[in-house]
Amino acid sequence: MNMDLILWRHAEAEDGAADLARRLTPKGVKQAKQMADWLRPRLPTDARIVSSPAQRARQTAAALTDDFAVSHDVAPGRSWESILDAVGWPQAGGAVVLVGHQPSLGETAAFLLCGEVQEWSMKKGAVWWLKRRSRNGGAQVVLKAAISPELL
Repeated sequence: MNMDLILWRHAEAEDGAADLARRLTPKGVKQAKQMADWLRPRLPTDARIVSSPAQRARQTAAALTDDFAVSHDVAPGRSWESILDAVGWPQAGGAVVLVGHQPSLGETAAFLLCGEVQEWSMKKGAVWWLKRRSRNGGAQVVLKAAISPELL
């Protein structure tokens, strides 16, 4: 089954004690808009958007669309396994944009690309676009794009 998984780390957020309530900074709002503007023309029209329940992640997703699902399976501190379950990897097929957090996004990318969990760091507001495809009778995951807001 082919599937695109676009991992999008929430943009820059304010510091604060109530983790789920932290909001984007003005720089974060700009980062989210820049990345959404880059993603929008590249995404299939039927792409699903899944966001962490954290305010900063929902604000990041909202820069792309107001039509997104919120999943507690991708909340801060959740595992890479939880993320893959939340998006239905790879059985769901299609394209999913997942707006979430470190370190689980980096761990998810490492597992999918290397077959083992590693602590890969992902910049705030960045997107890593992974694609699962069939090749020579087997499945493989390739990195289609990795871009941070500073490069847009």
